[in-house]
Amino acid sequence: MQSFTHVGMPGRVVHGAGRISALAEEVEALDARRVMFCCTKSRVAEVEKLAKTLGDRVAGICDEAKIFVPLTAVEPARAMAEKLGADCLVSYGGGTAVGLAKAVALEGGMPIVSIVTTYSGSETTALQGIIGHDGVRTNYRDMRMLPRVLIYDPELMLDVPIDVSIASGFNSIAHAVSSYLGKDANPVANMFSENGIRAMSDALVRLAQNSRDVDARSDAMHGAWLCGMTLMSSGTTIHHKIAHVLGGGFDLPHGPTHAIVLPHSTGYNRDAAPEAMKGIARAFGDENADAPRALFDLLGKSGAAEGLKQLGLPEAALDEAVERIMTDRYFNLREYDRAAIRTLLQDAWEGRLPSGV
Repeated sequence: MQSFTHVGMPGRVVHGAGRISALAEEVEALDARRVMFCCTKSRVAEVEKLAKTLGDRVAGICDEAKIFVPLTAVEPARAMAEKLGADCLVSYGGGTAVGLAKAVALEGGMPIVSIVTTYSGSETTALQGIIGHDGVRTNYRDMRMLPRVLIYDPELMLDVPIDVSIASGFNSIAHAVSSYLGKDANPVANMFSENGIRAMSDALVRLAQNSRDVDARSDAMHGAWLCGMTLMSSGTTIHHKIAHVLGGGFDLPHGPTHAIVLPHSTGYNRDAAPEAMKGIARAFGDENADAPRALFDLLGKSGAAEGLKQLGLPEAALDEAVERIMTDRYFNLREYDRAAIRTLLQDAWEGRLPSGV
């Protein structure tokens, strides 16, 4: 008998084509009167159109959202929320937008409604990293940052570029894989993880064939929610440490970095977690298959980049990346092995099969 603790996150999920129309009703249910939208500058036109559906409940639009949520974006957003007297935040976009809303809510305590247009899964957690003025990332965990309402409308994603969608999907799968390998892995989280990987991987292959397949978009959103729901219960691993180092330290795009690293970080833990490997492989249809190989093959099937060199990372940066990974280590089942991590990064840079396959 396995003893475990699972942390289930509360929240209301509104899912389906056309469900963006429920925004006004959801805001009213929160008794909000001064709504501030959070988005990137590229999304302002969409948000302005959406804001009209809320009438005089709209206080303003903050378009300061930036990748990795730097304090230089957070501070003016917090000041704007205070000036507007915002009593509710609506994020529109992916992890960048909801990250800004979380950072504002961390200080202001107002509820968040997250309108999701990527598969990152950030909207499902009360976790957020903020990059300080010194360039150092500080991770926060606070229930004030957990969105109260999640709106998943696949029609909002029909025009999102396929490369962005695919990379975002791999980011989502990374949550579920890490959940299997996390400090507090448990049967409930594993159930979400297996079904999330299955739904997302299948949807990504279909989207690669037809990016405007609304059913595939819907299934991917379902998969993203399932995968994201595991993060706060099971925790992160060396995979997220590597992705954070490469993305935050070498200015690589977040989603593609997760996608490329994932088969290799999974391979790093292959021998340390045989049962987890079976669960991951079972999501791809055969529990006896090699899980890292299945994840690597999915890169090709979905048209994702396979090597870090394709993202512009110079090979000379790999040694420095290893040193940063070895510092302030995240939990991992297998000890941090400098030489093995260097090999992992080389494989990922080259875009070749994970070692041991």
